[in-house]
Amino acid sequence: MSEQEFIFDPQLVRRYDVNGPRYTSYPTADRFVEAFGADDYKVWLGRRTIGGISRPLSLYVHIPFCNTICYYCACNKIITKDHGRSAKYIKYLGKELALQAEALDGSHDVIQLHFGGGTPTFLSHDEMRRLMELIQTHFRLLPGGEYSIEVDPRKVDRETVKLLADVGFNRMSLGVQDFDPRVQAAVNRIQSLEETKLVIDSAREFGFKGISVDLIYGLPKQNVISFNHTLDEVLKLDPDRLSIYNYAHLPHLAKPQRRILESELPSADAKLQILQLAIRRLTEAGYVFIGMDHFAKPDDELAVAQRQGRLHRNFQGYSTHAEADLMAFGVSSISKVGPSYCQNVRTLDEYYDSLDRGVLPVLRGIELTADDLLRRSIIQALMCHFELSIESIEIAHLIDFKSYFRAEIDELAKMVDGGLLTIDDQWITVLPRGRMLVRAIAMAFDRYLRSDRERARYSKVI
Repeated sequence: MSEQEFIFDPQLVRRYDVNGPRYTSYPTADRFVEAFGADDYKVWLGRRTIGGISRPLSLYVHIPFCNTICYYCACNKIITKDHGRSAKYIKYLGKELALQAEALDGSHDVIQLHFGGGTPTFLSHDEMRRLMELIQTHFRLLPGGEYSIEVDPRKVDRETVKLLADVGFNRMSLGVQDFDPRVQAAVNRIQSLEETKLVIDSAREFGFKGISVDLIYGLPKQNVISFNHTLDEVLKLDPDRLSIYNYAHLPHLAKPQRRILESELPSADAKLQILQLAIRRLTEAGYVFIGMDHFAKPDDELAVAQRQGRLHRNFQGYSTHAEADLMAFGVSSISKVGPSYCQNVRTLDEYYDSLDRGVLPVLRGIELTADDLLRRSIIQALMCHFELSIESIEIAHLIDFKSYFRAEIDELAKMVDGGLLTIDDQWITVLPRGRMLVRAIAMAFDRYLRSDRERARYSKVI
């Protein structure tokens, strides 16, 4: 199946537009348990070389601070202008880096690093330098690695981009969401095209290998015409990757969203029209549909990895480093080491208290069972490659696929009839009409959803 071959079918999308996980992990984070704590995580950090295997590392650092609040945001963040708070946070990140590195068996070589938030570029230049020094005290960033940071163009100038390049970053992700001034006012994120272009031009000047732009559809006051203008401007900026996220309006879970008027949100049909427009414009411009809400140029590493069967999915979205163990630092961040996941505490007070006691600030986690590992490999294959070799799963996990997944195959029968996928003796293949709905297909293999059909906590598939 060619990269470009996918079909947007509004009727199918309406039919299968259920609430569901994004599968940045399986089991999903809401299945983690507090019985899995700091000692359990340390065990897995200390067992990385069992069997002579030494995987490379991927590091994630969560910077929770933002200068201002964006009403649509549901991330774990702290709104402040006080750099005393970030200076203290970096000091404690240093403590966590030391504790995790001390427990880590095997190589400390890092192939991938990502700063997320909040707003990582909230940090001053000195704070950014200090944090990178702390990381490199305990880990070795390999030449040719993928080192990325999320950037808020409203607070970044050319000198800051130069600093980011100087300390080692070579990829950046820029939040744009929408360039329409009325939409920006409705979500409290006023951001000009000029300041966005300045950051992208500076990134190219200082040698960044990859630039990604994030857009959101479904925001208040959005419509097809206004979003088409935003796409005009974004395509002129010529990013290497684009993400187009569905705005999930969940004001009962994300308090800032209460400031968004539901009456100003586009209708479900209007949202679909905006998405359909975006997909058409991006594919006509030559971008490859990677999966879910991600697009990339054909020569981008994500597109290459997908063609070569190496694409992976983790907490930062799609990734090219499937084999890496992910160590995460900072409040609410999630690690994946061996057959385990764990998540840190969510508040600064809990985070500081734990580290003052010399204890890793783990809130909850999970050790995967053989069934979890089996289902995770299936969901990964479907989400990343739109196909699954039944034989490879049977060999790797010592099962008879058709009998083990009899109930799941029965559940997928309606999707087979609807033209979303095919199932034969050797392969499950997601067809062009099913690619936009791959989350709904993956959900059939989620054992936890099977026992808990209450899906209201998740965002819509589209």
